[in-house]
Amino acid sequence: MKKSWIVIIVIVVVLIGIYSMFKGTYNNMVTKGEQVSAQWSQVENVYQRRADLIPNLVNTVKGYATHEKETLEGVVQARAKATSVNIDANNLNPQALQNFQQAQDGLSGALSRLMVVVEKYPDLKANQNFLDLQAQLEGTENRIAVERRKFNEKVRDYNTYIKTFPNNLYAGMFGFAQKPYFKAAQGSDKAPEVKF
Repeated sequence: MKKSWIVIIVIVVVLIGIYSMFKGTYNNMVTKGEQVSAQWSQVENVYQRRADLIPNLVNTVKGYATHEKETLEGVVQARAKATSVNIDANNLNPQALQNFQQAQDGLSGALSRLMVVVEKYPDLKANQNFLDLQAQLEGTENRIAVERRKFNEKVRDYNTYIKTFPNNLYAGMFGFAQKPYFKAAQGSDKAPEVKF
């Protein structure tokens, strides 16, 4: 009788230990996954801030550069495309992130072309409203870089956690998949060519 109680107690202790291990690992995966989702929301937030600044910037430039219609329309179209690409933070995958990045890169390119056009208009460059918008846009671009870096850090932490043993076994069992990183735009490793 005494031996059977000892066996039952040992089995109960082992089961409690296994349960605690699964529970702790699962909860850590959920927590890290939520941190990735929260950081993704912050990335979207700063991209939205940039998108919200663009109509004001375009309208300010439009008053000075009326015959630059094609460039202005390009910025508006790129903004529309960039804001139409949405990603569910719980379903981040490489293809969706690549589509998002391409749309955002298109908007960045259109903004660069707009800034080149602005160089032709000294009155516009001296306009306080334009200067304020330009400073806000530059600050937003810096925020985007910071938030993308933080997102990649959260993804690295999450991916490392679900790939390490024995967590990788639990991740597969519970359906936790690897998350994609933000990557630099293709060709950004080459310095721009400047000609005078």
